[in-house]
Amino acid sequence: MAAPEVSRPAPRGRNRWLQPLVITLAVLPAAWMGLDAARGHLGADPIANVLNRLGWWTLFLLLASLACTPARMLLRRGWPGKLRRTLGLCAFFYALVHFLFYVGVDQFFDFRTLWADVVKRKFMTIGFAALCLLVPLALTSTKASIKRLGGRKWTRLHRLVYPAAVLAVIHFIWRVKADRREPYIFGAVLLFLFAVRVGHSIVRARSGKAEPGRERAVQGL
Repeated sequence: MAAPEVSRPAPRGRNRWLQPLVITLAVLPAAWMGLDAARGHLGADPIANVLNRLGWWTLFLLLASLACTPARMLLRRGWPGKLRRTLGLCAFFYALVHFLFYVGVDQFFDFRTLWADVVKRKFMTIGFAALCLLVPLALTSTKASIKRLGGRKWTRLHRLVYPAAVLAVIHFIWRVKADRREPYIFGAVLLFLFAVRVGHSIVRARSGKAEPGRERAVQGL
């Protein structure tokens, strides 16, 4: 029989520095891109460089947010779960900037061309779909939204983060034309995170424990 899961809440006030640290670290790549732009270090194709870097950090932060729950399960500590919403919102920020940079800088607000890209180029279709799935999650990542929607509805809504992550990985794979090692690594990490969650659910079911109806309100996207 599996050992009972022990909850070990940290004393009040401990780990409060984690969220400010995560936000600071998440902002650093954007600041570095701005510094590179000011110094003219964005390479021969600066627009593509910025788009690629914004997309990379979007996916990195999105997977980091998804890693919080498996980390909480494996470590039996509450603090990883408290970072999920922060990481998810940082991922959405990069995704939104990625899209707006493409619309405003790459396409100069040529919405006809933009729509043609979304419809005809499959990696654009997939990427736009992933962004659309993230929008309602970002808008409802508040305690007030949980109270308004109810725990079960809120939990079902926020499960959209999983197909969004899958679509984001596919977008990356289809976007890269030559060396696809990085997108495949992201895909492998995502599969591993899914496997941890499924394995944990199986262990809980065999030990006779019901999976919690929803995670803590502070997690969200």
